[in-house]
Amino acid sequence: VPFHFWFPEVLQGSSLPIGLLLSTAMKFPPLTLLFMTSHSLNPALLTLLAIMSTALGGWMGLNQTQIRKILAFSSISHLGWMAIIIAFNPKLTLLNFYLYSLMTATVFLTLNTMKVTKLSSLMTTWTKAPSLNAMLLLALLSLAGLPPLTGFLPKWLIIQELTKQEMALAATIISLLSLLSLFFYLRLAYCATVTLPPHTT
Repeated sequence: VPFHFWFPEVLQGSSLPIGLLLSTAMKFPPLTLLFMTSHSLNPALLTLLAIMSTALGGWMGLNQTQIRKILAFSSISHLGWMAIIIAFNPKLTLLNFYLYSLMTATVFLTLNTMKVTKLSSLMTTWTKAPSLNAMLLLALLSLAGLPPLTGFLPKWLIIQELTKQEMALAATIISLLSLLSLFFYLRLAYCATVTLPPHTT
């Protein structure tokens, strides 16, 4: 917020490999710039923008049926977690970015291998490629930040650091907003484990 309103539509119109680059590699230059200037940034402004990003990413992703748009709003939400801590502990931002990139690459490459771009088509893949689906399921739950998976670690460290910086309110708000993202990750995970397509009668 407010610079990524273009991102979901661009990601939706891109192939999955290009979408992977947009979701990961394209974040590296601005994060590097923020990392280099973190000592002079206004923590209050960054916190506000980060919370807005997390809220927007979670809320807008709830009603999406296109997987690429869901992942786009997920990316916006994760960017909020990276931004909220960069003024206090830039290394935590980089850790979050690296782990996010690893998990996102797993999701995109798995979806690309299975040729899946919609929730409806994801529902038919469990019986065709169970090993890939299991990998996708773990990556999605890790992106959701569920313990004891990898994605839980950076969020827990960020919450601890915010609490140390006497920003318990911000830590509480961003943690509650992450429940929005958790909902659509669980929906994706559910669709990935359904063994039959839904019946329409």
